Amino acid sequence: MRQQFVVVITLILLAFISLEALAQTSKTREELEREKAEVQAKLREFDAILKQTAATKKNTIGELNAITQQFQTQNRLVNTLDREVKLLNQEISTTENRIASLEQQLKDLKAEYGRMVYNASKLNRSLSIVAFVFSSSSFNQLYMRLKYLKQYSDSRKQQAEQIQKVAAELAEIRVELDLRKSDKEKVLAEERLERAKLEELRKEQQTMVNTLTRKETSIKRQITATKKQQQQLESMIRKAIEDEIRLAEAAAKKENSKATKSAGSSMPMTPEVAALSSSFAGNKGRLPWPVETGFVTQTFGDNPHPTLKGITVPSDGLNIRTQPNSNVRTVFDGTVAKVASMPGYGETVLIKHGEYYTLYSKLKSVSVKSGQTVKAKDVIGTVATDANGEAEVHFQTWKGLQKMDPATWITSK
Repeated sequence: MRQQFVVVITLILLAFISLEALAQTSKTREELEREKAEVQAKLREFDAILKQTAATKKNTIGELNAITQQFQTQNRLVNTLDREVKLLNQEISTTENRIASLEQQLKDLKAEYGRMVYNASKLNRSLSIVAFVFSSSSFNQLYMRLKYLKQYSDSRKQQAEQIQKVAAELAEIRVELDLRKSDKEKVLAEERLERAKLEELRKEQQTMVNTLTRKETSIKRQITATKKQQQQLESMIRKAIEDEIRLAEAAAKKENSKATKSAGSSMPMTPEVAALSSSFAGNKGRLPWPVETGFVTQTFGDNPHPTLKGITVPSDGLNIRTQPNSNVRTVFDGTVAKVASMPGYGETVLIKHGEYYTLYSKLKSVSVKSGQTVKAKDVIGTVATDANGEAEVHFQTWKGLQKMDPATWITSK
């Protein structure tokens, strides 16, 4: 009886541990599946955008940046698939261990059941059950013998049921093992395919780097021209913001003005403007992208040049590659502070959100005007497409006269 009790308790504990491990594995699997789906969606977006320039594709820095981003995303997919294979290996190993454990349990249960049947047959041979009961010397002994026989009979029945239960569970787990092995083969095949694509992208990237490296002189001239254009754009932004600050300060000095300047603010604000500013700040990391589809080709700050060693290219915002003729939209409620045409940046729109500002450049057309009120996701223009067929919007964020990294304000992709 004691041995049977130990076996049953062991089964319960193992089942509990297996269920807990399965729950953790399922969570990890769900996370991997979600990550893989996100990466695959991003790669489809890359393909859709880059196919637009297939006919006019040239060896440009913009195209190299796009290929580099695609390569990094493809590499992320391969790494995700590799992690999925490792997880499947772990699941297969865990399942095989469960099978081995259940096989041993089944063996032990059958052995215990065999001993119980053997003991019962010995009892029948030496003395009939009726004689065993009625040979009792007292009523109390008679009661105890009847109780023992019932318990023994119940134990045999429970043992038989436990054997059937373990055998059924063993069959289910063997099916599960076959499914895991099949899943692994599918993922391995998918990984081999994606690794081949990754190698193709690596070769394409290297070929483009080699070609552009030979154009060092013209690239340096282009960098110099770009820096000059950036300075002109920054000067325009600063002047526009300074004008807004002066207007706010002048309004605050008027009689009955409710505008105040709180600590850390760049200018005095009315309660309504302060509320808008606070709302913008409260949505940090959750603002929509200025275009519906796209990927970042240049980040905020100093970017190492992809072909010239030791040279960095500064950026006051994000360059986002998108579909040609895509609508450009504002990321938050606000008022159009400035509309201008800038060298190298085309049509440009600066929008005020309290003491915060967002800038949208490289547009071919603008559908708003200075002073106009806009809502989040309102279309303000369309993206321009350059001579190389690349459609790219330039996006900046400011707090007063302080530049900020736009990547920390928009949602992650």
